[in-house]
Amino acid sequence: MPLIHRPKLKATNFHGMVARSPQMERLFVQLGRAANSDINVLLRGESGTGKDLAAQALHAAGARAQHPFRAVNCASFGSELLASELFGHVKGAFTGAVRSRDGLMLQAHQGTLFLDEVAEIPLDVQGRLLRVLQDRRFFPVGGSREVSVDLRIVSATNSSLRELVAAKRFREDLMYRLRVVVVRLPALRERDGDLELLTWTLIDKLNRMGGRQVLSLSQETWRAMQIYSWPGNIRELDNVLQSAFVLGEGQTLTLDELSPELRGEGPEVYSGSPEAVPETVDLAALERTQLVQAWQEHGGRRGAMAEALGVSRSTLYRKLKEHSLI
Repeated sequence: MPLIHRPKLKATNFHGMVARSPQMERLFVQLGRAANSDINVLLRGESGTGKDLAAQALHAAGARAQHPFRAVNCASFGSELLASELFGHVKGAFTGAVRSRDGLMLQAHQGTLFLDEVAEIPLDVQGRLLRVLQDRRFFPVGGSREVSVDLRIVSATNSSLRELVAAKRFREDLMYRLRVVVVRLPALRERDGDLELLTWTLIDKLNRMGGRQVLSLSQETWRAMQIYSWPGNIRELDNVLQSAFVLGEGQTLTLDELSPELRGEGPEVYSGSPEAVPETVDLAALERTQLVQAWQEHGGRRGAMAEALGVSRSTLYRKLKEHSLI
């Protein structure tokens, strides 16, 4: 069967974001215009679409590019720790605060602060964030002296803030402060021609890391990648290719090296005797066991845990709270 080799593709690189689709060209125009002001931007899009890269591009294209860019995933912390992460704390503010520490707000002074998964900010921290957006002033956790700060806020979510406001899980006044300009990132399946470009861009990156060198794809491999919907978007594409590099061999990436989802295989079905199937399954206990195992395997690093479990960080955070693991 003929093999597919790397084609010559013209692409646009917007401060680290690579694309050739008209959908992304329009996005680059929007980001470029938004970068020219200090107005707050809310990035919307499915998980894995590159909202973190878009935030970095906004910073790099703007007047604050020579100043710090700081980012925080708001779903990765509980209320007290998130407040400390954002606003800093003074010595003795809470158990374990053995020294004073500047938060990301102050670290990003004159630059940009990116609030990823902004919908997951606890309500008590939302009020403190609102004051920063209104007055550019805040108190560190446990502190009595107010701090002034000059920064731009870029936030991101794959949730509807309006729905969260209606459910009383998000402050309406904060929503309006954050979503002055809303920029939507298209899903990978909506980006005409970018699957091919990104596939080869990621293969080139993996080839440069040494070890296996992939120079071609089988036709059935490329066909499977084209018809797949990519619900995890670019992050999923990257994971699939990394796995194929590790598990496969040779210069051609073949279909059997792709994940089961791309090969069209559904979930495993029990084929043993009915007597061997328990009448009831404690799904909650099973879920808790999986969370504990993931915690132990990845040392509590929530990004790695979420990736291993195949869920978003916000979902992971919610599950950890449900099972009293945080």
